Amino acid sequence: MTHHPLIAALAAALLILSVPRPAAAHDDDADGKPGEVIGTAHFPVSCNEPAQREFDHAIALHHSFWFDPANQAYKKVLELDPACGMAYWGLALSALANPFAWPAPAKAMEVGAGYMATAQHIGGRTAREQGFIDALGAFYADWPNTEHRPRALAWEQGMAKVAAANPDDTETQIFYALALIANAQASDKTFANQLKAGAILEPMFESRTDHPGVAHYLIHAYDYTALVEKGLPAARRYASIAPSAPHALHMPAHIFTRLGLWEDSIETNSASAKAARAEMKSPSLSLGSYNALHAMDYMTYAYLQRSQDKAAQRIVEEVSAIQKLDAANFPAAYALAAIPARYALERRDWKTAAQLELQPKDMPWQQFPHAEAVNAYARALGAARSGNRETAATQIARLKQLQTELQKMKLGYWAQQAEIQITAASAWLAFANGKNDDALAAMQKAVELEANSDKHPVTPGPLIPARELLGEMLLEMNKPAAALAEFSRETATEPNRYRAIANASRAAEQSGDRQMARALAEQLLELTAKRDTERAEVVQAKLLLSM
Repeated sequence: MTHHPLIAALAAALLILSVPRPAAAHDDDADGKPGEVIGTAHFPVSCNEPAQREFDHAIALHHSFWFDPANQAYKKVLELDPACGMAYWGLALSALANPFAWPAPAKAMEVGAGYMATAQHIGGRTAREQGFIDALGAFYADWPNTEHRPRALAWEQGMAKVAAANPDDTETQIFYALALIANAQASDKTFANQLKAGAILEPMFESRTDHPGVAHYLIHAYDYTALVEKGLPAARRYASIAPSAPHALHMPAHIFTRLGLWEDSIETNSASAKAARAEMKSPSLSLGSYNALHAMDYMTYAYLQRSQDKAAQRIVEEVSAIQKLDAANFPAAYALAAIPARYALERRDWKTAAQLELQPKDMPWQQFPHAEAVNAYARALGAARSGNRETAATQIARLKQLQTELQKMKLGYWAQQAEIQITAASAWLAFANGKNDDALAAMQKAVELEANSDKHPVTPGPLIPARELLGEMLLEMNKPAAALAEFSRETATEPNRYRAIANASRAAEQSGDRQMARALAEQLLELTAKRDTERAEVVQAKLLLSM
C-alpha cells in the first residue's frame, strides 16, 4: 500500500521499536498455566509486603484500563491488609472507568463515592498517600450537586501538588500526566496539557520500557493530527507490553488510524476484540463486551477504507446480534450506533442509512444522547441524499433535541459535535430543496466548526468528514476545481482515506487534470489491494488507467 507522502517519510525515518515481552505481573496461576502479561508497575504504599505486591498488580491492570480485574486485585489487597486505605483509593478511581469517557454514570459515581469515603476515613499513612486521597476526594466532593469539569480540574490540581512534592516518584508523575491529558480541551490548539504530559512521560518511555501506563498515556497525549507523529513509537510498543489486556491491544489503533495505517489498525483491533471476547464467560458476543465493541468500531472503519466491505459486514452482523451488554456505557453505546452507520455511509448506501434503527432496543439510549446523535445524523444525511426530505427534516429536528439534552448535561464538546451534524445535514437538505447558495454556506460553516474541534478518543473519526461532504457538494454543483481543493485539504488530515482519494481522482478528471486523476487512481488501487469488494470507484479507477 502507498501511504500519504508524509507518512511514507515518517515510516522510513522511524525505527520500528521491538521490545521484548516483559515478565507478567503474575507469571503463572495456581495450576501452573501461563499467566497474564500486563507489564510491570511499582506504586509504593505503606501496607504489608503481600498487599504491596498485589497493589502493584492492581496498578498494572489499571494502567491498561482493565478495570474489572483491577477491582478484584484492589479487593485482594484489602484481604491482605484491611487497613490499606490506598486500596480504597484504587477502587474509587477504577469505579470511574475510562477517564477519556467521563463524565462517569451516576451509578459509578455513587459506588466510587462509597469507596472514597472509606479511603478518606482510613486516610493515607504518608503525606504522599494522603495527597492521592485528597486529590481524588476533591473530584468526588458533592458530586450530585456540582458539575463534572470543575471537579475534574480539582483532581488535576490536587495531583499537581502531589507531583510537585514527589518529583522522583514514577507513579505520582504518571497519574499527574493522566489527569492533564484527560482534562485537555479539544478546542485548545496549543495542546498545552498534552505537551506538558508528554514532557513528563517521554523520559520514562526511554527508561521504563515495560511500564503499561507510560506507553498508554503517551498515545492518548498524541492522539491529535498535529501531534500524531510523536505517538508512533508508543503505538509500536504498547501492545507488546500488555498483550493480555484488550485495551492495550486496541490503543495503538488510535495512532495507526490518524496515520492511515489500516493494516496495522485491523491487526491490533482484531487482537483486542479477540481478547475482549475471551474474557467473557459466553463464547459468543451475546454479552457485548464494550472493549470488543470499541475495537470493532475502529476495525470496521479500517476495513471500509480498504474496500473490504465483506469483512466489515461480518462485524455489522455480529453487532446486530447483540441483545445485552456487560457494561451499558457510553463507549459501548457509541460503537453500537456508529458501526452500522459507518457501513452504510462509507459505501454511500444512502437509503439504508436513512432507515437505520438503534440496536439493541433495551439499551438505555436516553442516557447517551451523544451516541443516539450518531444514528440521527446518519439517518438525516442518508435521507437528504436519497431524496427523502421529510425524514431528513425529522432527523434534523431530533438532532436539535439531542443537542439541547447534551447542553443540559453540560457535555459541551458533544453539543458542539451535534451542532456540526445539524449544520451539515441541514446543508444537504437545503441542497435537496434546490437552495444551492444556502446549502454551500451551511456546508462551509460545518467545515469551519469541525476544523476548530477534534475527534474524541471514543471514535476513529467522524462518520463523514465535513470537508469531504463539502467537496462532494461542490462536485454535485459542477465545481470540480473547488472540490479538488477541498479533497486535497482533507488528505492532509485524513491520510489514506478511501473517499478522499476516490473523490479527488474524480474531481481531477472533471477539472481536466488527467495526470493527477491517473496518479490518484493508482493510489486508490494500491490502497485497496486487499479489497474483497469491487466498488464503483475501484472499477472507475481501473477504467481510467486502462485508457
